Amino acid sequence: MPHLPATAKPATQPLSRRIAHLDMDAFYASVELLRYPQLKGLPVVIGGGRRSADDAMLQAHGDQPLAKIPLAAFPRLAHYTGRGVITTATYAARQFGVGSAMGLMKAAKLCPQAILLPVDFAEIKRYSQAFKRIILDIAPLMEDRGVDEVYIDFTHVPGGQREGGRVLARLIQKTIFQHTGLTCSVGVAPNKLLAKMASEFNKPNGIAVVHEADLEPLIWPLACRKINGIGPKADEKLQGLGIATIGQLAQKDVQWLIDHFGQKTGVWLHDAAHGIDLSPVALASAPVSISRETTFERDLHPVRDKAELGVVFTQLCEQVAADLARQGYVGKTIGVKLRFDDFKVVTRDHTLALPVGDAATLRRVAGQCLKRVPLTQKLRLLGVRVGSLMPAAEAQKNIENRPLAQVYQAQAAIIFD
Repeated sequence: MPHLPATAKPATQPLSRRIAHLDMDAFYASVELLRYPQLKGLPVVIGGGRRSADDAMLQAHGDQPLAKIPLAAFPRLAHYTGRGVITTATYAARQFGVGSAMGLMKAAKLCPQAILLPVDFAEIKRYSQAFKRIILDIAPLMEDRGVDEVYIDFTHVPGGQREGGRVLARLIQKTIFQHTGLTCSVGVAPNKLLAKMASEFNKPNGIAVVHEADLEPLIWPLACRKINGIGPKADEKLQGLGIATIGQLAQKDVQWLIDHFGQKTGVWLHDAAHGIDLSPVALASAPVSISRETTFERDLHPVRDKAELGVVFTQLCEQVAADLARQGYVGKTIGVKLRFDDFKVVTRDHTLALPVGDAATLRRVAGQCLKRVPLTQKLRLLGVRVGSLMPAAEAQKNIENRPLAQVYQAQAAIIFD
């Protein structure tokens, strides 16, 4: 066997593509259970909009925490009248056949004892943004697919290849729970198509890892409807042709599928049945701003706790700088946010002549913003924000194309203003 020359290096094996689909577990219901932990384990249905019964309950128990409202006070599905539909239901309610998009009147017949709560869209949005920020901190290549699900490219993220992606999925799952109290299910596979199916395998709070070799034993026995993109009409047509499972679909010749479904759909059905999906993880649109903030475990005094606040302030600036670098942005507007012990919120910002992204400059300019705030009260929260973002490469090109005198003048403004 020939030996490689001493200077030669073995070729590096390309990394396997690892794509994750993360789906929050019964998201709308789970958010409500954070406010009403006394409902945990009970059948709960979310939907139908706010009602007089909900307002009456909150008004009658306005003198006590939400977690202390007695179970008997909650509106029941049996008493609902109207044409509303279910947004989601807890897993305890799903055992009765209740599910998303079902009419509430129909659900009332299946599970009349279920507790009925309205959707709080503001709270849903807050938690949706929170879990996505956590993901982006760990794995920055994320495709937003709605309030409760995302695709994530694990391929080049540390831990993304370990155990087929299970290690990174576990980290994300654990971090989301630690910071929000919410659980999620994750499927990791070679592409988005298989990852979407895999995320359903071990719900709730589960992780499933699929490789190319798992196609026949794990995917082919599934119903065709499990393929994202095959709706009721297509499934009905497939069943009319004697095709009930993905495996049966995979056995059909591509030309046969084209003859029955047309060129585009026929080729797609053939590829999907064989686990082929080359679609990329589409990154979110350009962010308007990037920020970091922290709520203190105890209120901190600007004078007596100055050293501790200084450390936190520096860390926030470093984290924002790291976020900017990871996402490839710089910004011109630097600001601070403070929440005092009386819950009053104050913000200050300053816009520079040139965009920046390094931690030292962020801290210096943000520090100038702090000097414009009367610091006489204790602080509950401190935050740092960078806005007026632009891609770092574009910013560098703009600087290179500007006359040197303008660049020096702008830099002087950053240093001396």
